[in-house]
Amino acid sequence: MTVPEAPLEETGAGLAPAGEGWFVLKARDARWRERGGRGYSLPFEGPTDFPQFGVVLYVLGPGEPIGMYHWEADAEAFLVLSGEALLLVEGLERPLRRWDFVHCPPGTEHMILGAGVGPCTLLAMSAREHQTGDWGAYTVAPVALRHGAGVEEETSDSNIAYARFRPSRPVRYEEGWLPDS
Repeated sequence: MTVPEAPLEETGAGLAPAGEGWFVLKARDARWRERGGRGYSLPFEGPTDFPQFGVVLYVLGPGEPIGMYHWEADAEAFLVLSGEALLLVEGLERPLRRWDFVHCPPGTEHMILGAGVGPCTLLAMSAREHQTGDWGAYTVAPVALRHGAGVEEETSDSNIAYARFRPSRPVRYEEGWLPDS
């Protein structure tokens, strides 16, 4: 069986895969998302999500969270590529620096925020076995509320958890988001 190469399509905000198959995509040429108070992200997927795992690159300013404090039924992992971050995990705070790797087994309550004085670049990966139905929940945690990354009442509804943030919008990469080396 031969797997075809997925075509890359110009979206007006950068390139994105336009179909199924393998592809090579330079992060600086790709379609990014401005996430209204949650930094910038680059989901490497096209019109459909990768069915087995997710891969997203994040650029966060100090205090900007990737998302809201939560747990998931699938494993997640994060690698700090540059800058500093703050891991909120199981009610604790842990500083993160370049090349720190975080593994969150299923059920781990967590969130990551940018920290320090400049941007933080993270690579996030997640399994996708349980993304429908009982995927997880956004949980109430004092540590997350202190950092603006928490919910006041537990919910599994992302519309409720993210109601205070502006919707994401596609944008082109801007020079300086990613480190040169």
